Amino acid sequence: MATASFDTAGMSKSASPAAVPTADRVLQVLAVLAQQGKALSAAELMEHTGLARSTLYRQLARLKRWGFVLESDGYYAPGPLSLQLALGFDLASHLVRQARPGMVELSQQSHESVGLIVAVNDQAICLDMVESQHSLRCSFEKGRSVPLRAGASAKCVLAHLPEAARAAVLDSQWGPGTPERQAAQDELDAIRTAGFAVSAGEVDPGVWGCSVPLFGASRQAAGAITLMAPILRAQGQEQTLIRMAVVAAARISRQLVLH
Repeated sequence: MATASFDTAGMSKSASPAAVPTADRVLQVLAVLAQQGKALSAAELMEHTGLARSTLYRQLARLKRWGFVLESDGYYAPGPLSLQLALGFDLASHLVRQARPGMVELSQQSHESVGLIVAVNDQAICLDMVESQHSLRCSFEKGRSVPLRAGASAKCVLAHLPEAARAAVLDSQWGPGTPERQAAQDELDAIRTAGFAVSAGEVDPGVWGCSVPLFGASRQAAGAITLMAPILRAQGQEQTLIRMAVVAAARISRQLVLH
């Protein structure tokens, strides 16, 4: 696995804000997050960068908008787009660290693959993956992204986006006020009510998947875990696999709340 390091000399907490060009401050924030190797609060970022709170939040908003930073309950870590640039992201991600043990347990219990998925802009991105030990197995490669349109993973994270963000994605996909948009909205509402999304062969032929949202202390969805299996192996076991995924997601969500 390739990893990336960032040279933050001259940009630590001892550096004055004036020493860092205005245009470079957004990179300063990202470099500090990468260097620390853990999620940081706004106060910790202010200490390390020397930036004023208002300036820091402007840089964080830009980084979050582009997917370079992920926020979870007031803590910030390198985001999914950073993962696509360098797969060292999992060492710094609060979400990945908290979800990994539950994903491993679910994979061992179900004997199938489990992925950790988040939404960035109009894409569902895989942050982490625990592979099944079967020779025939389903996989969603770390760093891979798919449109927020089809499949259990995409529909689950889209269904649990904040209302304005969800509406913007649906408008861009189907057009405002169209019957197709209303049908998509109805399906997402049903997913929110059920608490999970299920699909079979929507993205990749022969793949069954069940995706369940993960929630932090703020009760906003932080992402989702997806249990995936070959359709032939999942047939007749769907309800059992769904229950396993729901229970695992609840355990991971408790860890997110506690940490």
